[in-house]
Amino acid sequence: MLYLAQVQNQENLGEISLQLLACQNSDDTWAILSEESFLTLQKDFDRNQINSATNLLNEGILVLANVDENSQILHIQAATNWVLQLVDKYLTTGFTPDFLQQEAQKAEDWRQSLTLQSQELSRRLIEVEARREQIQNLEAKLQQEKQLLESSIDRLKISPATPPL
Repeated sequence: MLYLAQVQNQENLGEISLQLLACQNSDDTWAILSEESFLTLQKDFDRNQINSATNLLNEGILVLANVDENSQILHIQAATNWVLQLVDKYLTTGFTPDFLQQEAQKAEDWRQSLTLQSQELSRRLIEVEARREQIQNLEAKLQQEKQLLESSIDRLKISPATPPL
């Protein structure tokens, strides 16, 4: 797992540790760690696994650390290029926190509008179904009345004509 960390030198112990600040969830999403977490570099840590200059492990430097499931640091690299890519990708194109907040509000307003439209369509569908049922009932009534009239006409044709007085 990839972590953004800050180098912490523990001079009294002669150790270097990394304070884990955030972890990568997926390619483009990160989560800030709520609890302080530290990983200490092992004395036998292979310095060849560290990319870039030797000052990479100076106090306060931000690094990207690849850590395995046993909390062993596999690889460390400077976070400078990564941070610059973030700035270039998100902050130079006008994606300010205010802009993102406005966009989130627009999305929420849009969602609410769609919900209202969906509810209105559902209400109209219910009305159409009720009207369709009324029309079917009227058609059935008319059919019954038609049959009643036809049977009355047939009875009148069949019954002997009554002589006029």
